[in-house]
Amino acid sequence: MQLYGLIGFPLGHSFSAPYFKDKFAREGIIAEYRNFPLEDISGFDALVKKEEKLAGLNVTVPYKQKVIACLDILSETAESIGAVNTISIQRSEGGLKLKGDNTDVSGFRGSLEEHLEKQHRSALVLGTGGSSKAVCFVLEQLGIAYRMVSRSAGEGRIPYESLDEDLVAHSPLIINTTPLGMHPKIHGFPEIPYGMLTPDHLLFDLVYNPALTRFLELGRQQGAKIVNGYDMLVYQAEASWKIWNT
Repeated sequence: MQLYGLIGFPLGHSFSAPYFKDKFAREGIIAEYRNFPLEDISGFDALVKKEEKLAGLNVTVPYKQKVIACLDILSETAESIGAVNTISIQRSEGGLKLKGDNTDVSGFRGSLEEHLEKQHRSALVLGTGGSSKAVCFVLEQLGIAYRMVSRSAGEGRIPYESLDEDLVAHSPLIINTTPLGMHPKIHGFPEIPYGMLTPDHLLFDLVYNPALTRFLELGRQQGAKIVNGYDMLVYQAEASWKIWNT
């Protein structure tokens, strides 16, 4: 029986394990999906060697970039972005071959396009981690201008305190790629000027648990349209399954 799984830390409330359990039962697939919490990426090699039936892995924070050093080859998309969230494992007498891919791109694009309107031609991307790289990649594909926002200024990014009324008004698409507000720390949220939001704004949160984060709730109070990360994860999961089985 083939084994699949998720690496990251912590993994207490991950989407993937229950999703794939339901998928396998629904579609009559003989396979297993497990969570593999790794406190450090140094445990990756031992995990892959120990679990001899392991055929594929999903990758979540904080390892989407760190895991690249453990892999043999990257897909064109993963190489362009510099982040991996899906790993294919091929086993032969010659040993293991690990290929990294990124389904954040197809997942985010599939979900975002369902909600885009004509005014959403400029965006703010909150956060600069592995997920933000996929988000920016999609925005470039769609021809949407964007600015990255972080806790500190740096090359290609501005600090939160630079978000004034004019910048927010001219950025009707705001995407949270940070873990702020994720269970169990549900009271956290990015420090943006929510009072400047309007019904023309679309707030997209990559967090899915809880379904209504504080970021989305504060946006909704201003009349903004809101989307959480659940549908994106469904797109990602199905894209991962396709990669593992082609």
